[in-house]
Amino acid sequence: MNVSITEAKAKLTELVGRAEAGEEIVITHHGKIAGRLVPPVREDLLSRIGALKGKIRISDDFDKLGPEWNEYTR
Repeated sequence: MNVSITEAKAKLTELVGRAEAGEEIVITHHGKIAGRLVPPVREDLLSRIGALKGKIRISDDFDKLGPEWNEYTR
């Protein structure tokens, strides 16, 4: 949805509500894009914790350096 900056000032509460619902609002000034109201980023990070449990394996020697690193670890 495109709205002029004048209209955006008058209807800010409505436009923010629409953005919260998932709509992107483009704000124009003299016919050029001046800004955007975008939907908020979902913060459902907790549902991803443990999502790969049992699907990833870390090698036993993961934290052991090979001989090519000897000169750097003296």
